[in-house]
Amino acid sequence: MKIGELDGIPVLLKDTINTKDKLKTTAGSWALLGAENPYIESGDPHGSSSGSAILVAANMATVLLGTDTTGSIICPANNNFVVGFKPTVGLTSWAGIISISPRQDSVRPICRTVSDAVYVLDTKVGLDPRDSQATQEASEFIPDGGYKQFLHYDGLSGKRLGVVRNPFCGFYNRSTVVSAFQDDLNILRCNFNGQFGNKNVDLILNPYECGVYIALLVEFKPSINEYLKELTSSAVRSLSDIIAFNENNSFLEKIDEYGQEILKSSEMTNGIGEKERIAMEMMKNLSPDGFEKLMKENELDATVSLGPGMSGVLAIGGYPGITVPAGHDGNGMPFGICFGGLKGTEPKLVQVAYAYEQSTLARLAPAN
Repeated sequence: MKIGELDGIPVLLKDTINTKDKLKTTAGSWALLGAENPYIESGDPHGSSSGSAILVAANMATVLLGTDTTGSIICPANNNFVVGFKPTVGLTSWAGIISISPRQDSVRPICRTVSDAVYVLDTKVGLDPRDSQATQEASEFIPDGGYKQFLHYDGLSGKRLGVVRNPFCGFYNRSTVVSAFQDDLNILRCNFNGQFGNKNVDLILNPYECGVYIALLVEFKPSINEYLKELTSSAVRSLSDIIAFNENNSFLEKIDEYGQEILKSSEMTNGIGEKERIAMEMMKNLSPDGFEKLMKENELDATVSLGPGMSGVLAIGGYPGITVPAGHDGNGMPFGICFGGLKGTEPKLVQVAYAYEQSTLARLAPAN
């Protein structure tokens, strides 16, 4: 019997990924109640994959497969001092996951090291008949021999990197993090200080203005309905069933605390109409006018940014990104550096991220 490269490696799954066994996939919040950052108790673990990142950071698993729509890999990986790798949308299939938006969703690894994440990615990419359109389109990006061949100590050699400071460095104002970031830039030998147009980035970072909120509402309903119909057994078969279940079990589901207005808004949608088309067209134009323009006009191999702020920019266009542990602020809160690139540029991102990681070896396990 052929032994796979992940045989014997403990792998955990985020509770949005279905499994063919008796364990129920609930996408519920109970598993995350009381979750804390393993490095600093008051630190925000950040994002729907925060429980996933915490378990990896605490050395309870080597690999965690999470899902990401807008920052659910990059953000918790950044705040919990682990590696989060968000590949180009379509490289990994979204079939079998509880998806918000097939246009933006897929399965992505959270690991302790870049090499671990790359080995996992090699096992996940490829054509999936259940997600044939997206995976077939992205399969042209997969290099012969996979991605682990790009794990080079000299991966920074010859790379043209662009630092995107604003507005992302502003999130760390009056913090020691900014000066530490400058030290990292000296290691990276960045060639260019990049900046998006203020109007472009302001729109992207505001989901109500850039069209993301409208798009996700209309995409979630058919996505969750399709997922529920495929289950062999389930008490609910549609979004409307979920809303009714929550109403009938309001204490259990903490409806008074969290509400379900977003679910109800999604249920009220009726396919893609004029409003939705306008929103999606706006989103489609934001990336060529912003991120792609920055990359192509300045002939960049990758962007470099502080923290997880770049995740929204990468998500809206389906671009790849990887966050790598960089350090801690004065209070002990971890932070990372995020490398982003155009679709299909995972080989360059692997080279840059691995070389940076090996140059700094910044990640330390939590004290407790």
